[in-house]
Amino acid sequence: MPARMSESFVLRTYPFREADLIVSFFTRDQGKLRGVARRARKPKSTFGSGLERLSHVTVSYAQKENRELVDMNSCELVHSQFALCSTFESSVGLDYMAELSEQLLPPGEANEKHFRLLMAVLDHLRKGGNLWQGLTYFALWSVRLAGFLPEMRVGPDSLAIAREMLVTPVSRLAERPWTKDTSVDLRRFLVRQVEEHVERRLLTPSMLEAL
Repeated sequence: MPARMSESFVLRTYPFREADLIVSFFTRDQGKLRGVARRARKPKSTFGSGLERLSHVTVSYAQKENRELVDMNSCELVHSQFALCSTFESSVGLDYMAELSEQLLPPGEANEKHFRLLMAVLDHLRKGGNLWQGLTYFALWSVRLAGFLPEMRVGPDSLAIAREMLVTPVSRLAERPWTKDTSVDLRRFLVRQVEEHVERRLLTPSMLEAL
């Protein structure tokens, strides 16, 4: 079967056999896929740093009918998130975004809005934007796009933010001066809502709350 090329974000990798990796990646046109990156754990792997968490890449892969895993041929790095790992806080924040995407996105369903959400928040963080603003924004829009955000019952400040997000264009929301103090109750509520709809508890929120 001919190879496909897809703009993607790497969500998670798992060791497989002696030198391979199972990669969960979110493509712009095919949604979330899982594939085998052969010899990716070798020192001279052609995949290089392209399989790091939330790397923005162009993936070449072959997808055979009736097979769950695709065969990954290569990936070309578009944007690395390496610079965001300079602090523990931002590193855990990336874990949270990747885990939330992994849990909420159904396999094989394109989701252009979630893809653009990832791009926007990562760009915000790379430009030195406030971590807590970016994570809360990402969490709220992730559950909103997933379709199971109920009526908000949180503090007045966060409720006002949430209501504004439902009617305000994305370009204006990025200008709001959020702080950790005004977003903490909203973030906790959103994590609880997510965990009610996935099979296991998320790993990173407890680390974020401890920061």
